[in-house]
Amino acid sequence: MIFALPFPNLSPEIFTIDLGGFSFALRWYALAYIAGLLIGLGLLRMALSRPNLWPGGVAPMTLEQAEALLSWVVVGVVLGGRLGFVLFYQPDYYLAHPGEILKVWQGGMAFHGGLTGVVVATALFCWRHGLSPLSVADVMALATPPGLMLGRIANFINAELWGRPTTLPWGVIFPGDRAQSCGADLVGLCARHPSQLYEAGLEGLILGGVLLWLAFGRKALQRPGLIAGLFFIGYAVARMVVELFRQADPQFVTPDNPWGHVWRLGEAGLSMGQLLSLPMLLVGIGLLMWSLRPAAR
Repeated sequence: MIFALPFPNLSPEIFTIDLGGFSFALRWYALAYIAGLLIGLGLLRMALSRPNLWPGGVAPMTLEQAEALLSWVVVGVVLGGRLGFVLFYQPDYYLAHPGEILKVWQGGMAFHGGLTGVVVATALFCWRHGLSPLSVADVMALATPPGLMLGRIANFINAELWGRPTTLPWGVIFPGDRAQSCGADLVGLCARHPSQLYEAGLEGLILGGVLLWLAFGRKALQRPGLIAGLFFIGYAVARMVVELFRQADPQFVTPDNPWGHVWRLGEAGLSMGQLLSLPMLLVGIGLLMWSLRPAAR
């Protein structure tokens, strides 16, 4: 390999406090969650404080309700993300070691599970407070991309979820024996796609920018379900594309299935991330069609 970028000297931990027998470490991943939620809350406040953006000139909920919803979302993200990882990615292991399910601090969260948890939590919150679910879904979708971007950047800092081997000049040499083992096809140091940064750019920066422009510049929030539908479609498409460059989870890779397809049709197939994104795509299309129907005008 002639061109490759060395992995920057970054630690997953921002700082560690050691007090005798007790130690506390603040990790970039935890900070990404916290910052993402706070930025999302700021976007919620910005959108809800402008009644002219909403149908009938009335925001779908108050600022106090938005802050209360944040607590429900945190629970939904953690429970849904963890259970999604357990059920979708390593069910056999956790069935044999059920005590490990609660050890969230050891890692193992799935976005699609976390999203499901957020949807359930938001739906229950709307039902309890008598809120419009589609408009609340719109403002939640508007607030989500910054957290996605920060989370993927944290994945990069943690040197996890890296991509497939590449000879492109922006390939990154991630640390660890498994990351640097590219097989017999590539000789020398193994560089990989920084797929975490691809996702940060597509799912976070670009998708978030488009949704903000539509919401604040084109008053797309006037059509309940439009922003939420575009979020679902945008994330699903971005994730399915990036999965082409992302290294498959090792539990799905076998000698006759090097791409880690969980659904196969001959030599082609879908990865777990692509398969889980299909329902998102269908839901997004359904929301988009509903919001654009003539009766919605």
